[in-house]
Amino acid sequence: MMTWTEDYQRKRMSAAQALEAVRSGDRIWIQSSCGTPSVLVNALVARAPQLHNVEIIHMKTLGAADYTRPEYEGHFRHRGLFLGENVREAVSSGRADYTPIFLSEIEGLFETGALPLDVVLMQVSPPDAHGFVTLGNTVESTQAALRCAPIVIAEVNRQMPRTHGDTEVHISRISSLVETDRPLLEFHAEPPSELHMRVARNVAALIPDGATLQTGIGGIAEAVLHCIGDKRDLGLHSEMVSDGVIDLMESGVINGERKTLHRGKAVLSFVLGTRRLFDYIHENPAFEFRLISYTNDPFVVAQNDRMVAINGALQVDLTGQVCADSIGTRPYSGFGGQIDFIRGAARSKGGVPIIALPSTARGDTVSRIVPVLEPGAGVVTSRADVHYVVTEHGIAYLHGKTLRERAEALIAIADPRFRAELEDFAVRAHYLEHKPENALAC
Repeated sequence: MMTWTEDYQRKRMSAAQALEAVRSGDRIWIQSSCGTPSVLVNALVARAPQLHNVEIIHMKTLGAADYTRPEYEGHFRHRGLFLGENVREAVSSGRADYTPIFLSEIEGLFETGALPLDVVLMQVSPPDAHGFVTLGNTVESTQAALRCAPIVIAEVNRQMPRTHGDTEVHISRISSLVETDRPLLEFHAEPPSELHMRVARNVAALIPDGATLQTGIGGIAEAVLHCIGDKRDLGLHSEMVSDGVIDLMESGVINGERKTLHRGKAVLSFVLGTRRLFDYIHENPAFEFRLISYTNDPFVVAQNDRMVAINGALQVDLTGQVCADSIGTRPYSGFGGQIDFIRGAARSKGGVPIIALPSTARGDTVSRIVPVLEPGAGVVTSRADVHYVVTEHGIAYLHGKTLRERAEALIAIADPRFRAELEDFAVRAHYLEHKPENALAC
């Protein structure tokens, strides 16, 4: 029997050699976010002339997604489970596909055989003394994928942090290893604008001491982290975290001391951040990485008392329907963890499910609070699931409210320039009998 070090040496090879294992008709899973194994992805694209009908599956990746370019049609086709900016145009043009799905349910597609995998491309940290690498900054569904795929190709990057939780993979499970020493792909969060800060201050007013937080991507999510420095004993249970949590953890604002599940631990599935965050999570036992089927399971989320779920939206209509994954018929992002956490927070003791968004878009020329969603727009969160909707103009509480009460509350937090037309529609739709007297109040 070989030792793990002998096995490691036997499996070492170049990226080009490793990707020779891919065959036409294969379905490939690519690790996402800051864990995107770009060296392996580039080697895969270089093999395009020899490959046909290869399907590539992933969530939001960073860097180029050249396999979606027009010249690779017939060689590769992408199936997006959550879309990043590097694949949106291909999906909109019909060269790639979008699958609406809750992040918590992705792994079930692999495990049941509904979406069988042939190859996994991933990026890992160097092995420890026992032959275990870790998935570093990105676990998401990759741990489940590699258990289901016969071929597992790993980029072993000396700069990938070692992390705790469901991140370990033994060398024996990996088919081939490509050693690198390169900076990881970084995600630089959108700096919060004054508008984002105004929304965030309203969100922060809903966050009690001792709350456990889930935050998403974007300016409002970052702004909220800037607005909660006066809170005490906050915890984290989120699919992802960003650089913004570091200062709050170092100051003791986020310490997990009052969590009712995984006390003292920041539970997450991946990070979207910079080198500063990668260094912070390296060998840091305060962070516990888990499969996204666990972090996003609404029944798990609900076990955190005072669970605060903060998610964004593109549009909210006057009945409370939330569109967050498409602009009309054009897919934009994905379901992500929004409904997973909204439903989990709704069932949490003292939970606060929040949809937060600026009241306008396109340079203040259109309202995000709309009479009806754009034709073809997808409903991510149903009106029965919505509790709090927050804009820079205030907070609307919708749960258990009638259509009339919902219309009144949402008009009150819309931009004042659009309230009259929203009121007129609400009257014509018989949501309102007349314009509410307080509709012009901020």
